[in-house]
Amino acid sequence: MTGGTPQFSHVLWNPGVTPAAYAGQEKYHVAVLEQYKICIDMADKVSQRRTLTNTFFLTLNTAALTVIGVFWQKAPSGSTAWLLIPLLALLLECGSWFWLLCSYRQLSNAKFAVVGELEEKLPASPFVKGEWELLGKGQDFKKYVPLTWLEIWVPIFFAIIYIGGFIALAVA
Repeated sequence: MTGGTPQFSHVLWNPGVTPAAYAGQEKYHVAVLEQYKICIDMADKVSQRRTLTNTFFLTLNTAALTVIGVFWQKAPSGSTAWLLIPLLALLLECGSWFWLLCSYRQLSNAKFAVVGELEEKLPASPFVKGEWELLGKGQDFKKYVPLTWLEIWVPIFFAIIYIGGFIALAVA
C-alpha cells in the first residue's frame, strides 16, 4: 500500500482537470474529498466481500469435514479410487478460495494505492502515511500481523487435511 507513485499518478489524475478548470480551488478540493470518501467506502466494501467469502468457504469446509466425520466413522469399504472425485472437488474448492483471496488482496492493494494518491491532495494522509506507517507497513509483526497471512493459509490447511485423510484411507 503506497501513495505518490509517479508511474501511477499520471493515470489517476485527469490532466485537463485543474482547480482553475474546475471552477475554483474550493470546488476542486471538495470534489477530491468526495472522491476520497467514495474510494474509502469502496475499499471497505471489498473488505466486507472478502470477509463474506472467507465465511462462506470456512462454513463449506467445516460442513465437508463434518459430513466426512459422520459418514466415515469407520473406513469405507471398496476402492479408494472413488474417493478421488470428492477429493478433487474439495481441492478445487480450496484452490478457488485461495485464488479469490489473492484477488481480493490485489484489489485491496490497488484501492488503497488510489486512496494514497488522493491523500496527496488532502491536508492529511490518515491511512497511507498515518495508520499504515504506525503499523510498520505490515512488515513488523510486533506492530501488526496482516490478516492476509493467516487467511491465505486456511485453504491450504484444509487441502492438506483432505489429502492427508485420503492418504490415510488409501493405506488403511
